[in-house]
Amino acid sequence: MDDILKKYGDIISLPHHRSKTHPPMSRADRAAQFAPFAALTGYGDLIHETAERKAHEEDATR
Repeated sequence: MDDILKKYGDIISLPHHRSKTHPPMSRADRAAQFAPFAALTGYGDLIHETAERKAHEEDATR
């Protein structure tokens, strides 16, 4: 804890910055920024289809 106070003691008690030009973001919008997303459109569907096809191929060889 002493290390933190040495490094940040001059700013640790300052008030949190509030923009004068931008309104605060809603909690829902903020949460959406960190929600999972599909970086590659359709990739999840392709993986699912491939898994199903492989499962059917395994069933056919039994």
